[in-house]
Amino acid sequence: MIMRVVLAEDLHLLREGLVHLLRAHDFEVVAAVESGPDLLTALITHRPDVAVVDVRLPPTFTDEGLQAALAARRQIPGLPVLVLSQHVEQLYARELLADGTGGIGYLLKDRVFNAEQFIDAIRRVAAGGTAMDPEVIAKLLASNSRNEPVARLTPREREVLELMAEGRSNAAIGQRLFLSESAVGKHTANIFLKLNLAPSDDDNRRVLAVLAYLNDK
Repeated sequence: MIMRVVLAEDLHLLREGLVHLLRAHDFEVVAAVESGPDLLTALITHRPDVAVVDVRLPPTFTDEGLQAALAARRQIPGLPVLVLSQHVEQLYARELLADGTGGIGYLLKDRVFNAEQFIDAIRRVAAGGTAMDPEVIAKLLASNSRNEPVARLTPREREVLELMAEGRSNAAIGQRLFLSESAVGKHTANIFLKLNLAPSDDDNRRVLAVLAYLNDK
């Protein structure tokens, strides 16, 4: 099934490049806009499978993109949104995570190293999952470093937690850290125990539980 995308990016060359990339990977770009008001209109009108949104858009270049996406998400609950940003903005990440539902992503433009990584993130978010840049997760963890449950995590558990919060499965975490899947499962169980979270075999639910925990502190 072809996924329908609304794209918001104010830089013309980047916007056209992203449109070309998306179409090359069999996405249908139903709208490509450059401002916050146009983005909100496009999202409400087209109700896409996923929105790819720059945070800072005209007219003020502050947070129009994010605010338009959040406004649309309030009208279309669960609307998948992948945010692109130049910087780690904790406030933006927290607002995006605030409703505790899936279909969210936050990537840094200069850390998207190849097309496959970007396309995979879009598909994951469109499917109701998460795609969070490691730096965003690191910032959320850092802001929780004095929180007693987080402080009790071992260095290895923190590594597993960061990868889990990015949206990776146990198998993917194991490959990244050169651990068996069963070893990752044990670390995950310890993490949920120390954070007082209910364990879950559903990758999406456990990621959302962890992100909600970090976002709420």
